[in-house]
Amino acid sequence: MPARVLVVDDVPANLKILEAKLTAEYFEVLMAPNGKTALELAVSEQPDLILLDVMMPEMDGFEVCRRLKQDPATVLIPVVMVTALSDTQDRIKGLEAGADDFLTKPVNDLILLSRVKSLTRLKTVMDEWRLREVTSGQFGGPTASAALMADQEMVSRVLIIESDRFTSEKMRLSLENKSCTVTVSTTAREGAELANDQDHDLIIVSLHLEDGDGLRLCSHFRSSARTRRLPILLVIEQEQLPGLVKGLEIGVNDYLIRPIDGNELWARVRTQMRRKRYHDLLQEDYQRSLSLALTDSLTGLYNRRYLTSHLESMAERARSSAKPLSVLMIDIDHFKVVNDTYGHAAGDDVLRAIAVEIGRSVREFDLTARIGGEEFVVVMPDTTGAAAMAVADRLCSTIAENQVEIASLDQKLKVTASIGIATLLGPNESATNLLNRADEAMYRAKKAGRNRVIVHESMPSSEQSMSTVSQPALGGRHA
Repeated sequence: MPARVLVVDDVPANLKILEAKLTAEYFEVLMAPNGKTALELAVSEQPDLILLDVMMPEMDGFEVCRRLKQDPATVLIPVVMVTALSDTQDRIKGLEAGADDFLTKPVNDLILLSRVKSLTRLKTVMDEWRLREVTSGQFGGPTASAALMADQEMVSRVLIIESDRFTSEKMRLSLENKSCTVTVSTTAREGAELANDQDHDLIIVSLHLEDGDGLRLCSHFRSSARTRRLPILLVIEQEQLPGLVKGLEIGVNDYLIRPIDGNELWARVRTQMRRKRYHDLLQEDYQRSLSLALTDSLTGLYNRRYLTSHLESMAERARSSAKPLSVLMIDIDHFKVVNDTYGHAAGDDVLRAIAVEIGRSVREFDLTARIGGEEFVVVMPDTTGAAAMAVADRLCSTIAENQVEIASLDQKLKVTASIGIATLLGPNESATNLLNRADEAMYRAKKAGRNRVIVHESMPSSEQSMSTVSQPALGGRHA
C-alpha cells in the first residue's frame, strides 16, 4: 500500500502542484484547504505524513502543527512545513511547534521528495512498534505514548564530528547550555572510534571532513550494530543540497545548514531525542510484555507457552543434525500437602527454591520451564539419555538432601521430587510425543514411591542397556 500524504494549503494551485509531484512518485495524496479540515482529516485518515503551509487564514500552520502534536491520535504523524517564510526565527518557531522539517518555497523537488520518502519510511517503522505497544499496554505500566506526551526533557550524549573547530565549538557550547554531554571529534577516523567505544544518543556529522567523506561515515554508522539506530544530523552548506538527498537515502535523520543557529540546532536535537526516547520506550515495553507473556512470574523460568513454542524448534534442530535431545519432567512430591499445611506462601518458597536448584544443576543453554503448579521441564540439547539420567539423579539427590528454607515460617522443610526422562527417538518423533513420554515416566516414578528417577522404556537401543545397569543412588532411586 502506498504511503499517504496530506497536503494542506489554502491556495488551490499549490495543492494541485504538490498533488501532481507526489502522485508521480506513487504516493496517495489527500488535500485540505485549511487548518480545520486538516486536523479533521489527520484524525480520521491517519496519513503517513503532512505537508503543511504556514500562511493560511483563520488558523496558521504553526497553530495547526501545535494541535497535531498535542493530540495523542496525531502526535506521531511527521509534519513538514512548506512556506515562503525564510527567516531563521520562523524556522525555529516551526520546529518548536513540533514540525519535523521546514522547507522554504520555491521547494527543491529533490529535497522535498527525499524528505517525504525518509519520513514516511520512519513512520512505517514506528507504526510497527506501536502495534507491539498495544500488547504491552495490556500488562499495565506507563506506555511509551504516554511518556512521549509528557514531553519530559532528558540529558543527551551527543557526538559532534566536525573539522571546522569554530563550528564544532559553537555547537558544543549551545548543547552544553541545554545540559547535553558533548564529545567533539575533528576527524572521521576518530569519530568512528568514539562512536564504537562510547555510548551516545545522537551523532552530528559534517558532510565535509578533512580526512574523509561524511556520507560514507554516516553509511558506516547505519551498518554498525552499535550505531544503526542512533539519530544522525548532517551539517551541510547551502550548495551541498544534492549531498543531503543522498544522506537522507542512507538514513540520515535530519540536517543543519551553515551558518548554524544555536536555537535551531537545539530544536532539531530535541526533536530527534524525543523520537529516540519514544522508540526506546516502545522497545522496552515490548521486551517487558514479551517477558510477562513467556516467563513464569514466580520463578522467573519460561512458562508452558514458551516451552510449547520452542520445543518443536529444538526437536527439529536435533533431527536435522542427528544429535540427541533429552527431556526431564520434574514434579515436587506431596506439594499439595505443603500448601495445605503451611500455606501458599510456603509453597511459593518451595517452588522458588526448586527452580534455583534446577538452574544450578543444568547448563546455561538448557531450556528450563515451569509448566504447571509444581511441574518443571528441562530440555537438554545434544544430551543422550544416559547423560540426562546422570543430571537427573544428581538433581533428585540434591533436592532430597537439602531442606528448603521457608521465610514466612522461619523454618526449613524437607521436600523430594520425582523425575521422568525421555530422549528423542528419531526423525519421526514429534516434540509433543517426546514431552508426553517424559510425563509418563514421571508419573511412573511417583507411582513407584516418589523421590526417584525413571527413564521412559522407549529409548534408542544403544542406550537401553545403559539405563538398566545404572546403579541407584540414595536407596534405589532409579527404576
